Amino acid sequence: MGLLTPAAAGPLHHGAGLRLSIAGAESNVAIGVRRLGGAATWIGRVGPDDIGDLILRELRAEDVTLHAIRDPAPTGLMLKTARAAGVTRVSYYRTGSAGSRLCPADLDESAIAGAGVLHVTGITPALGTGPAAAVRSAIEIARINKGIVSLDINYRSALWDRSLAATTLRDLAADADIVFAGEQEAELLAEAGEPAAVARQIAVLGPAQVVIKRGHRGCVAWVDGVVHEQRAIPVRAVDPVGAGDAFVAGYLAELLAGQPAEVRLATATAAGAFTVTVSGDWEGLPTRPDLDLLDAPDDVIR
Repeated sequence: MGLLTPAAAGPLHHGAGLRLSIAGAESNVAIGVRRLGGAATWIGRVGPDDIGDLILRELRAEDVTLHAIRDPAPTGLMLKTARAAGVTRVSYYRTGSAGSRLCPADLDESAIAGAGVLHVTGITPALGTGPAAAVRSAIEIARINKGIVSLDINYRSALWDRSLAATTLRDLAADADIVFAGEQEAELLAEAGEPAAVARQIAVLGPAQVVIKRGHRGCVAWVDGVVHEQRAIPVRAVDPVGAGDAFVAGYLAELLAGQPAEVRLATATAAGAFTVTVSGDWEGLPTRPDLDLLDAPDDVIR
């Protein structure tokens, strides 16, 4: 999507100027994996407009491989505003957009079949029957080819009904190898409780790896029957949106590199910490050398 963000906090009706960038959970993860040294391919639709041009240009600049369909419908938009008390509000304008017209025929089967991980989110099936069918088809292709399926719940209440979302996401989780969820999102799949207990409940559905993202409280993961906990890295947050995608990117990049669960979670947490210190959904995503800065002895490196 295109992302519009005011230059300063406050209500838009005072005529605040807007900055144009790009956003999207899947593209954020693709950029994050690529910056950490992994390969990433993005599959989707954009409109025949300047925003579509911007999305493709930014993804190419980040060295993400593209399988992009140009649709006659306009590219979707997201408006992110910051109000008092540090609350960020996100509004979506995606009905009838290019992305909402995604369908199984758009999939690059060879790219999915050859991927180490297929990553999908709960946002895409919320856009309509075509996108939902595309996600299901992508998972089937990955499954046939013995690929790892990663699902980030990414529940968006503005896009679909909670009960429909719960049913759909439970079905997708049953076919996933890895499930990521925030604490409140996890309640779509399991009864509320301690994070470790919730992760175990979700694992009963099928995934061998379940990661509960807890923001500034770190994370709890159930990986192959073992509970792991990772503390968050204290930082001064500038923009919280995109932290979850950065976390997923860090985890998947280390998974692709063959690293154990402890390393995956440590890198995921570091990636999330870096991202929230910069305005924008993906601009603060770290590179491998950036991760070393967390152990720097001084605030200024000369």
